[in-house]
Amino acid sequence: MVTALALAAGAHDAHAVDKKFKIFLSMSYIGNDWQAEAANMVKAMAASKDYRGKVDLQVQVAGPNAQRQIQQINAMVQQGAQAIVVYPISPTALNQVVRNACQRHVVIIAYDAEITEPCAYNVHIDQPEAGRVTAEWLAQKLNGKGNIVVLTGVPGTSVDTQRTAAAKEVFAKHPGMHIVAEGVGMWSQAVARTEITKILTTHPWNEIDGFWVQVGCYTIASMAKEAGIPDDKLKPCAGEGANGHRIQMLPVNDTGVKGANATYRPMGEASISYASPPYSGGLALKLAVDKLEGKEIPKLTKLPLPVVTSETVKLCQEGTWAEMQAGCNVFQPSIISNPGWFASIYSPETPEIGSQAALNGKPEQ
Repeated sequence: MVTALALAAGAHDAHAVDKKFKIFLSMSYIGNDWQAEAANMVKAMAASKDYRGKVDLQVQVAGPNAQRQIQQINAMVQQGAQAIVVYPISPTALNQVVRNACQRHVVIIAYDAEITEPCAYNVHIDQPEAGRVTAEWLAQKLNGKGNIVVLTGVPGTSVDTQRTAAAKEVFAKHPGMHIVAEGVGMWSQAVARTEITKILTTHPWNEIDGFWVQVGCYTIASMAKEAGIPDDKLKPCAGEGANGHRIQMLPVNDTGVKGANATYRPMGEASISYASPPYSGGLALKLAVDKLEGKEIPKLTKLPLPVVTSETVKLCQEGTWAEMQAGCNVFQPSIISNPGWFASIYSPETPEIGSQAALNGKPEQ
């Protein structure tokens, strides 16, 4: 009888393992801090207390190549994927392969960038609003006139296209504002430095009044300091949610910052910082599991747009989830050594993932 019970228990355990949902993470371009964080947060969600027994997660990277991402998604379906969480390189190029996957009852959820195929689910902020709000802030800061530099993101993605178009619509309403130079920043601090270096050869600092960038405010302020520009003469910058950028936004006399160094320090920079929050991938994984368990989920989960200005920036002392819940939005340099790391990682919907998830892929629970 004992043997029979043991055999039955063993069979039950094996069945429980088999019942894990086979979910793939399909990534496209990964050459920036944001993508690394988002991937870490997906992995942390899968490893969290409530999901480690439910999810068998596998990760594949296609790079900025739509055809390769299509091939990989096809292969995922063939391998028995039940859900695919995807950062699409294009809003439309994947539609056919996504449609085919849906016909095989695979749940497809895109995060941050969108997929326009109706059977797909999407999780993202209002990207046009991100472009509009930040452009309006810059226009107001410059009193509707001046020469500005624009750095866009990864070409072809819905994120870049929608943000840039919305910002340029705002600038077009101000005849006194002129885009004197534009570069493709690829959402990367390193690429931003290369692009700004090229722009400065024809448009020196004294000919630029402000910047609108998708990523690069931290680098731009750092380059200005290298050029000998004092803190109180930094140009207004509307840009990314990088931790370094937000540290630079803190008042110059802020003595509570630990681990500040070089240009990773308070400068009192006039800025607005926004972000597509990196937790979007982790939330997409939660929604995929909900759907696989038979729950209804919305076709579009629109995330709140995190916006921080020089007036609302607030330092996290330890970087805990509870601190973020209380409203802090930038982390001590002693905790986050990489100034390009994105700080908008908090959501009340994802208590499973916090700063350690974004840094190391480790869940809160």
